[in-house]
Amino acid sequence: MKAIILAAGYAVRLYPLTKDRPKALLPIGGRAMLDFLMDEIATVPEIDEAFVVANSRFAGQFADWADGARTRYPDLKIEVLDDGTDTNENRLGAVGDVRFALDRRNIDDDVLVAASDNFFTFPLNDFVDEFRRHGRDTLLGSHLGWSDELKRFGIATLDENGRVLTLTEKPENPLSDIAIFALYLYRRDTLPLIRQYLDEGNDPDAPGHFPEWLHRRRDVRAYLFRGECIDIGTPAAYEEIRRRFG
Repeated sequence: MKAIILAAGYAVRLYPLTKDRPKALLPIGGRAMLDFLMDEIATVPEIDEAFVVANSRFAGQFADWADGARTRYPDLKIEVLDDGTDTNENRLGAVGDVRFALDRRNIDDDVLVAASDNFFTFPLNDFVDEFRRHGRDTLLGSHLGWSDELKRFGIATLDENGRVLTLTEKPENPLSDIAIFALYLYRRDTLPLIRQYLDEGNDPDAPGHFPEWLHRRRDVRAYLFRGECIDIGTPAAYEEIRRRFG
């Protein structure tokens, strides 16, 4: 299994914090935000390589981070891939960056795709165990309760076995309170469908658009976790994380 970590965004909502530093390398308790994700990735025995997809503007900072990370995670091969973009306007988008990594390193394996800015408090191995159990593409979800927050997420409805019946990105009228987060497990034979999705001209930006398209074509499951998975999208959210976990 390979890990693709999406870190090529420009996090403009966090300016000025992210004007000269990528969001994933902002500190929480004296460590980079990305370290907390890597701690969990390193616990999954199947993952032998992690590819951090960065933009040209911040690739050097990620390369410096990776030099230290290789010492902290000696059993994990870590590589930073520069996607060649340098502004928010010419970015490839999250799905575009997944394809970039697949093509650049000829990845032909099961893949964990993770946004670099999700801060979560559950064991990643539980998510991988669910993927192993049924062998289907697996999304990460949680009951958020009924609130306007649901309009910020992909929202899924599931059957009794956790199969995704419907999935809508940022719906105006959510059909359930099950939110899907930017952490995905895709089977090896799903990877060509990522290329097909983009070749058909579908949205390359938000990572949730691909599973929204995928679940109509094959069996996709959702794992409902216990704990928190926090999208650090605003200065206030970042300060709250620093206060709670710093």
